[in-house]
Amino acid sequence: MQEVSTYSVGLDIGTTKIVAIIGRLNEYGKVEVLGMGKSKSLGVHRGVVNNITQTVQSIQRAVEEAEGISGLKIASVVAGIAGQHIRSLQHSDYITRENAEEVINEADLRRLQLQVKKLQMLPGEEIVHVLPQEYKVDTQTEIKEPIGMYGSRLEANFHVVVGQVASIRNIHRCIVSASIGVDDVCLEPIASAKAVLSQEEKEAGVALIDIGGGTTDLAIFKDGIIRHTSVIPFGGNIITEDVKEGCSIIEKQAELLKVKFGSAWPGENKDNEVVSIPGLRGREPKEVTLKTLSKIIHARVVEIIEAVFAEIKRYGQDEQKKKLIAGIVITGGGSQLKHLKQVVEYITGMDTRIGYPNEHLAGDSSDEIASPLYATAVGLLMEAIEIQEMKDKESPPVVEPDLSQTPPEQPSEKKSLGGLFGKTMNQIKNVIDDLSE
Repeated sequence: MQEVSTYSVGLDIGTTKIVAIIGRLNEYGKVEVLGMGKSKSLGVHRGVVNNITQTVQSIQRAVEEAEGISGLKIASVVAGIAGQHIRSLQHSDYITRENAEEVINEADLRRLQLQVKKLQMLPGEEIVHVLPQEYKVDTQTEIKEPIGMYGSRLEANFHVVVGQVASIRNIHRCIVSASIGVDDVCLEPIASAKAVLSQEEKEAGVALIDIGGGTTDLAIFKDGIIRHTSVIPFGGNIITEDVKEGCSIIEKQAELLKVKFGSAWPGENKDNEVVSIPGLRGREPKEVTLKTLSKIIHARVVEIIEAVFAEIKRYGQDEQKKKLIAGIVITGGGSQLKHLKQVVEYITGMDTRIGYPNEHLAGDSSDEIASPLYATAVGLLMEAIEIQEMKDKESPPVVEPDLSQTPPEQPSEKKSLGGLFGKTMNQIKNVIDDLSE
């Protein structure tokens, strides 16, 4: 196996599955996936690690599969973070520049971001992301890109994402225990947005809803800038749990029933449509009407979407200036539920589409990777590629000297020193001769 250097790796540690995905940019600027490994996630509940040993084993299985397919060795990853402990806040800050005669550069923006990162959080919390929104230079407001401008005071509004220190450290611990380095940790809805949203949608205003196993993540964009993020602690697993309880069957059967026959819209099913479920250990098979199944699913889906819609309203969707013209994009494993799009449109009154991460993928990528199920993993890979590119820019390649060429002979430093020394000695000798006369 060769060492990964020109390749990047995204690691999605989800509630139902763990996905490791290796890739790089091809000559057309598209993401070429070189290998993907996945394993059942056993130690994660609602996006938070609750069993270190099981999570480490699941990570190792996913990584080994990805390494086996690609023939590459994974050295470090960009990991996703979600969970109900994540919250976000708005903050504005400024710096005063020492030299207003010089134009604003990357270093100034970095200094301002670092200043925000030093904000005092509640005990047990730390900042995950500092995302700039608009800048202000002196008295000029609503600047998107201040680099190259003159000014003495640089100010900005920031969207700050905060998480529990313990949860973030546990994710780090699991990855490091699997003998892998961590390049960065990225909020999962931001990663999903990278994979499934177009720049036009971000400009027009769009809400991305990523329905995972344990959580439903929300990211809102307007004017090309992230405006709001939220994590709702319910996902596909709670729907499975409801089906299990409502139909008195085991979890495995409930999941299969939900995926194969489930619908978020009860009106679609006729009363006489019945599915038979095998009984346990020779017991009689159970019969469940599809209408009953859909009613159970519909009740929970409505609850999740209403919680998300409350967050969209909290952002200010009702204001004309903040209107989300591009509507809603649903992604994640839960987005594959039948008639979900129609339910979301019915509850929110907003245009809705299912988000596939195929826009940024190379043309020869498999259909499996282009599924909404892997939107977060593809987004984390894209984030990892960006981090790698930034590293390459900051540290230009070292040019090895060509030792085969004989360098031209340099004038001897000693000779020049000697000449100067001799000249000085002659001057001193002349002064002494003058004094002795």
